[in-house]
Amino acid sequence: MIIIVDYGMGNLRSIQNMLKHLNVSSEISSDREIISAASKIILPGVGSFEKAVENIDRLGIRDLLIEKARHEKIPFLGICLGMQLLGDSSEEGTLPGLGLVPGRSAKFNFESNKMKIPHMGWNTVSIIKDDVLFGNMHEDSRFYFVHSYHFVCENETDILTITEYGNNFISAISNENIRGVQFHPEKSHKFGMKLLKNFSELKQDVNDKSYALSVA
Repeated sequence: MIIIVDYGMGNLRSIQNMLKHLNVSSEISSDREIISAASKIILPGVGSFEKAVENIDRLGIRDLLIEKARHEKIPFLGICLGMQLLGDSSEEGTLPGLGLVPGRSAKFNFESNKMKIPHMGWNTVSIIKDDVLFGNMHEDSRFYFVHSYHFVCENETDILTITEYGNNFISAISNENIRGVQFHPEKSHKFGMKLLKNFSELKQDVNDKSYALSVA
């Protein structure tokens, strides 16, 4: 069962509705017992990094999310703010992230004021390395973004896709079973639906390649 983690900040129903359209079962929950039984986890998020960390810690699920992702190695997907929470820290606050993918989140900083912040609207992604998350993706794939901060990877090997907005920024990351996307697949129509379908077909063992889809 895919568990969509509810910590009070995210487009939970939109994600669940898209999964339902794909005939994929999911449950929205903040309950430790339910999250403990998850075979896959989606960590969505909209809003402040600091507030998100406060909510996760208040619910007492930080250690559980780390356990499921890093030790049980179940497929784990962070979306938008949820992707930023996978890192160690953010310029948006002082509290630590989950520390699942080495890196931090930084605010867009443009010398020219021609580029608006937040980055909002449809944009394309350039795939840097093969990954099942983007397997058999549509050739004209584009996704919907709304964000003022972007992820900065400590290790280049964790960069999955980049996107151009003023400068290139990291729009998706992957580290073993853990993945994150800066865009909103639940708002990205057929492209987001394909990505969530690929995620739903991932297996727990990261060394099992039976679901390795070719990247278009």
